[in-house]
Amino acid sequence: MIPLPSGWTPEEDVLGFFGPDSVSWRVHSDPTFSVGGLRALLLQALHPVAMDGVARFSGGFREEPWPRLIRTATYVDTLTFGTRTEAVRAAARVRDIHRRLGGVEETTGRTYRVDDPDLLLWVHCCEVDSLLSVARRAGVPLTDGDADRYVAEQVTAAELIGISPDEVPASVPELAAYFEEIRPALAVTPAARDAYRLIVLPPMPTWVRYLTPAQPAWGGLASLAVALLPQWARRMYSLPGLGLTDAAATAGVKAFRQTMLRLPQRARRSPIVWGGYERVSAADPAA
Repeated sequence: MIPLPSGWTPEEDVLGFFGPDSVSWRVHSDPTFSVGGLRALLLQALHPVAMDGVARFSGGFREEPWPRLIRTATYVDTLTFGTRTEAVRAAARVRDIHRRLGGVEETTGRTYRVDDPDLLLWVHCCEVDSLLSVARRAGVPLTDGDADRYVAEQVTAAELIGISPDEVPASVPELAAYFEEIRPALAVTPAARDAYRLIVLPPMPTWVRYLTPAQPAWGGLASLAVALLPQWARRMYSLPGLGLTDAAATAGVKAFRQTMLRLPQRARRSPIVWGGYERVSAADPAA
């Protein structure tokens, strides 16, 4: 049970729910976060009901996917690197939006609300699995114990969004068991196909597409994200990995990480991530 803000000390609030000693900070501040995030979106689209909610209620997603991608990354950054107060407020805003939305998914006939616990859990598990899997394949130094600790830490993120912690996988084996159990319910619906196309080939203004490196750069990230999906997910999309073998995908994401690590820290971290490190350092100069 997450305590109320009145139960936090100022030091706890500053550190946030994870802090610089957590595995979550290591994984979410790594350059592989962007590729893992795209992998998570591709995986999430395979749940017909969850994908229906995205297609219905992420306003303008078909025409302009960038705002949703930015909002999602900002939310995860805030939960991870913000103060506890900031994280709780961000989660409350999302819960308030979710509780007002619902619909009927055509292929299954299911009536749902966006905040149904099983849908929230699916989104959570896709995110955790993707960020962890991509980080490990890219060479982020994580032991098996670190990986289990990361999954356990992220139970807090699930609880903040409204999932009972008892229902959330708290280790790598539990996470794998969750995916094994849910796979029969997954499908590539027309909405999932649309989401795939938008992620791999997002709409861009003509001048951006042809006069800047944005399209090939994004295409490289998206191709990596597809290739790093589980084999069963790639088979569902009928895309083995855009011609990349598992070994080639691993080599590719390792090369991407090493390239990004050569950039200045401020260029490869969002302002929220950088602000978290600065805030903690100011509170504890020895940190």
